[in-house]
Amino acid sequence: MAERRRMGYSVHREILDEEAVDELAKKSDSKPSLSEKIKKSMRCSGPRLKSCLLGSVPVVSWLPRYSIRENALGDLISGISVGIMHLPQGMAYALLASVPAVFGLYSSFYPVLVYFIFGTSKHISIGTFAVLSVMIGGVTERLAPDSDFMTWDNVTNRSVVDVIPRDAERVRVAAAVTFLSGLFQILLGLVQFGFVVTYLSEPLVRGYTTGAAIHVIVSQLKYTFGISPVRHGGPLSLIYTVLEICYLLPKTNIGTLVVSIVAIIGLILVKELNSYLSKKLPVPIPVELLGIVIATVISWQVNLAGRYRVDVVGLIPSGLQPPVLPTASLFGQVIGDAFAIAVVGYGIAISLGRIFALKYGYKVDSNQELIALGLSNSVGGIFQCFATSCSMSRTMVQESTGGKTQVAGALSAIVILFITLWIGTLFEDLPKAVLAAIIFVNLQGMMKQFMDIPVLWRSNKIDMMIWVVTFILTLLLNPDLGLAAAIGFSMLTVIFRTQLPKYSILGQVPNTDIYRPLEDYEQLKQVPGILIFRSSATLYFANAEMYQEALGEKSGIDITKLLSAKKKLEAKRKRQEKKNAKEAAKRNSVDVEGGPEKEEQREIAIIEMDAEPDPSLPRAIILDLSPVNFLDTVGVKTLRSIQRDYGEICIEVVLAGCLTGVVDNLQTGGFFSEKVTKSCLFSTVHDAVLHCQSARTHSQDKLESRLQTKQGDRRDTFVSPENSDGGYYEEVPDTCLYEECIL
Repeated sequence: MAERRRMGYSVHREILDEEAVDELAKKSDSKPSLSEKIKKSMRCSGPRLKSCLLGSVPVVSWLPRYSIRENALGDLISGISVGIMHLPQGMAYALLASVPAVFGLYSSFYPVLVYFIFGTSKHISIGTFAVLSVMIGGVTERLAPDSDFMTWDNVTNRSVVDVIPRDAERVRVAAAVTFLSGLFQILLGLVQFGFVVTYLSEPLVRGYTTGAAIHVIVSQLKYTFGISPVRHGGPLSLIYTVLEICYLLPKTNIGTLVVSIVAIIGLILVKELNSYLSKKLPVPIPVELLGIVIATVISWQVNLAGRYRVDVVGLIPSGLQPPVLPTASLFGQVIGDAFAIAVVGYGIAISLGRIFALKYGYKVDSNQELIALGLSNSVGGIFQCFATSCSMSRTMVQESTGGKTQVAGALSAIVILFITLWIGTLFEDLPKAVLAAIIFVNLQGMMKQFMDIPVLWRSNKIDMMIWVVTFILTLLLNPDLGLAAAIGFSMLTVIFRTQLPKYSILGQVPNTDIYRPLEDYEQLKQVPGILIFRSSATLYFANAEMYQEALGEKSGIDITKLLSAKKKLEAKRKRQEKKNAKEAAKRNSVDVEGGPEKEEQREIAIIEMDAEPDPSLPRAIILDLSPVNFLDTVGVKTLRSIQRDYGEICIEVVLAGCLTGVVDNLQTGGFFSEKVTKSCLFSTVHDAVLHCQSARTHSQDKLESRLQTKQGDRRDTFVSPENSDGGYYEEVPDTCLYEECIL
């Protein structure tokens, strides 16, 4: 370990209280009034109007620039693969929504096309989603129960359910709640309420989806065992349903149970094979599609419905349904369910969308995503679809098979259209037990979320408590009421732990070691080359993203754009190095045959280096964490991400003013590593400033020394633009060139 550089630090000033500091720095009282702020927000210009229009219909901005050469093949393969997945998942999740299977296909078509036009995420797959489907099913079975459609069968001398009018009424209910949830999402998007999803923390979302997955599993047990339990509603309905299923187990249909077991085992085996051969297979084996095809053929040949009384899908009409306005009289009965569905659907979609946006270096607009999902659901409700969101399994397939834009989603919708118009009727003999098996197997990922509990216990017990309480409330109160109660509990933790933050850039009071916000004083000076950033509140899940965005806004650095540009530059270098290696090999072969040639014959340009980087951009960032009294897991990840991302573009990030508890949170949260030690933490901001100034001076001295030793011959330092991208190739261990990192 290199010897640490130390600087003397002495203070020679009179004691200054807050009033004296205000007088010395001449605190400014001039602030914009409310009317001025309103006028500024309402001011309209040509560029602003154009930006607003392009932002409202994103397809207009990106589709004309669509690169067929780079994206078409990947989007085509991805679209077909995802379209094939839509077929079994759409039919299976229609069972969760308690509507006929064909409406799952409609829900995989119309909303996908609408999102293609208005969505901003390039990778997520919109369509049916298990959690939303079971929430829809709860509403449809509550408002259209079997008991309302009982008729007397003279042949069997018993009451039976009249399926046709029951299913028609359930479709009307599902369309109404879907349409209303879409209106809620549009309204929230128009009032710029997209930030509300930040209050759905990661532990809350994962605990909620795990609890909802249990509801999904229990709701499908009737298809697995071939029994008909009475539907229970309200709190504790899950427990009542489980007890009744246990009571009805002696009446299990053996044929249905055998079909379920065989289907589950087969699906799991093929999925494991997919995982084992994932690096060798260009496209995953469409296990769900193979399952429903094989099951349908066997059911048709063996006549499972007639001989063994196995429940099958039944009539699947070909073609599309005409648009029908939802039944407005139902809105009052489903308004609470619609709002819960709107929030859950958006939370899932935006969370996954941001993951892939960060991975591939682009941004998703949270408010536009609300509007896109709202239009997808409201238009889908008119065409008798049920609520849709983003599916993790389909999104992973879309990304892994080469999908790069929203075109992949549009192509998957075309596949579903083809199936709906011509192929759908072939699956009328498909056993519902197979669709239930597909649901069970697809929920494996959600069941693995139970492993969050020990991880959160070690890193942050408050987050673990949120996860567990959300899971329990979702189980006991059902997904709709459970979500509301979980959000209320999570907000209680927010109220007790934080306040609304104010983000500031700090400047130095002249001739002191005191730092105050630049916007509040007139005589402050910003330290050259150093950005000092502070939030007035603690850093946690609700404001972690805002913290990063504010840092980028205050610093004037678009970190996402820079990282994306750097990745492209590195890829370009690798290609050029391979090219140079091939050319060198050719030259060596010529030298062997025709005699040695002088190395100076290579065309190597001498490029003068700008030794003084752009002074308007910082060389170091100091994060003043003195207002922070705790960090959760998301906060630790945010700091680690900031240090890593800005470090990649050669900006040093250090922390100042950390409390002992915050240091402990950093330790337990995994912030420190072999490369990142506690040497990046400083007791005061001024200590951090002195460190950054010393490090910068030391690096410049070493760089100038190395340049002086190479003054006579720089040809080995740079490569000509004809042979490369003109980047800096020689390693400089103690410094780096900022300009190269941001090309």
